Amino acid sequence: MSFLQSLESALNTFVAYAWGTPLLVLLVGGGLFLLISSRARPYRHLGHSIDLLRGKYDDPNDPGQVSHRQALSTALSGTLGLGNIAGVAIAISAGGPGAIFWMWITALVGVATKFYTATLAVMYRGRDSSGEIQGGPMYVIREGLGKRWRPLAYLFAIAGLAGLLPSFQSNQTVQLLRVSFAEPLGWVSADNSFLFDFSLGVALALAALVVISGRIQRIGRFAVRIVPAMVIFYLVLTLGVIAYFWQGIPAAFTLILSDAFTGKAVAGGALGAVIATGVSRGAFSNEAGIGTESLAHGAAKTTEPVREGVVAMIGPIVDTLIVCTCTALVILLTGVWQGAEGIAGVSLTADAFSSVFGGWGPVLLLIMVVPLAFSTIVTFWYYGMKCFVFLFGTRFQVVYTVLYMLLIILGAVLSLNIVNSLIIGMYAVMAIPTMLSTIRLSGRVNKAAHDYFVKTPGA
Repeated sequence: MSFLQSLESALNTFVAYAWGTPLLVLLVGGGLFLLISSRARPYRHLGHSIDLLRGKYDDPNDPGQVSHRQALSTALSGTLGLGNIAGVAIAISAGGPGAIFWMWITALVGVATKFYTATLAVMYRGRDSSGEIQGGPMYVIREGLGKRWRPLAYLFAIAGLAGLLPSFQSNQTVQLLRVSFAEPLGWVSADNSFLFDFSLGVALALAALVVISGRIQRIGRFAVRIVPAMVIFYLVLTLGVIAYFWQGIPAAFTLILSDAFTGKAVAGGALGAVIATGVSRGAFSNEAGIGTESLAHGAAKTTEPVREGVVAMIGPIVDTLIVCTCTALVILLTGVWQGAEGIAGVSLTADAFSSVFGGWGPVLLLIMVVPLAFSTIVTFWYYGMKCFVFLFGTRFQVVYTVLYMLLIILGAVLSLNIVNSLIIGMYAVMAIPTMLSTIRLSGRVNKAAHDYFVKTPGA
């Protein structure tokens, strides 16, 4: 067995243990606890988020770096795109159609979870070694829970450095570009594409460097322009495919619901594998309970933590309940998932679009994927940098940026399985300190929410 095969096997074992029953109970059960303890209050105030996103309550003098809309767009840019397109394809090929049902469950409880994590990210903002105000799970733990809990803050930051890598995005972006253009045009073959992949990795790294040089302010401005436009474009594209196969829609939903409790579509009928795959891919899709989204929401300009919590609730609705469902229906209705071998990523989604749009299918998908994947890459740099600064201070930020650029390039030529397993495993680790601290501080959020909604007419 080669070194890469041994590494892949070890990572797969780690992921299986990390996403075992205890973590599933913590994420889904913890989300249900938050939903019940809040008496579903967050769900009753979703309409208030529209006023916040329109800027009705914005004050440029409030502490923070970006507006509510930019914070949400930045958080969504970290989840939309490959997390919804390649991630859904991986969920179906690894866990069967029933995995989609468990992705929905993570989103439904994730609405409440995001309300709490984003509210806490603003409520317990801290300062880095340069004195700049920062938000995120590690600062929530440090500022809100004290020294005894501080090891959990370091655990999140360390896991964030390993889990918030750009490799998955660069890997799948390059793969789609190769499958859509390079191979059909005869530029490269599937067995001889290293130079092509490497060159595209370098191009992605250089483009990312231009955006991240402007830090969160430029990332926020970039995300708020790209994310809404690409979501609308993708919904139009997927709805076109769904409309083409409209007669099969009831059967597709029936398959999702029946397989969610039987696991018949998975080899051996392993129901546990269906649930674990769905919850893990759901968490990767919407990041509810993982804590990464709090790194963006914690930068919002506001003096009212609850406002950012209300804005954050939109995330799971958009990226999982809407976008992921559309992707799943496209894959199931076209039937491409039944002929897939192994764990297929974005190429499986591309095949689904090709079955309707022919050669234009992957091209249309590419128009949406590349901007969103790129926005995820620059957003993950910001997330990872915040973890790096928490651990090592602000003096050595250039070191992290250089390493990050190299990882974009390496991701373009590495095995998808190795990259995917590492990231999914680290997401599980990040969820532990995030959920434990959120549950511990949930009572303070409930009190703040009650006070805020009482004094805010029409919220």
